[in-house]
Amino acid sequence: MRDSAGDVFLADCPARLAVEIITSKWAVVVLFALSRRPYRHGELVDLIGGVSRKVLTQTLRKLQGYGLVERRAYAEAPPRVEYGLTGLGPTLVEPIAALTNWARSYGEAVVGFQEAAEDGPATGA
Repeated sequence: MRDSAGDVFLADCPARLAVEIITSKWAVVVLFALSRRPYRHGELVDLIGGVSRKVLTQTLRKLQGYGLVERRAYAEAPPRVEYGLTGLGPTLVEPIAALTNWARSYGEAVVGFQEAAEDGPATGA
């Protein structure tokens, strides 16, 4: 039987797409925010904090290209645009929640190792 976990590194492996999506910190945050309800662009900027309008726009466009987010324009005056998850979008909410739970459980340990590495003696050859 073939070990499918090793296939992640192959060029045509579908797992690479999932890794590509979730390695974008803003994509993960945007997807999680939109799992609550649709938001307008400015609302997302305020809700997320730390993301620039330009980067948010780029992230939303990329997520639209993956078929995870849809842009809804309403014929109103003034015009209103909202972003929400497509039918495919919620499928990533559970994996994102699992990563969030991991970070809650082990994030402090990771930070501890990082701080120890920064404070530790330099090794030379």
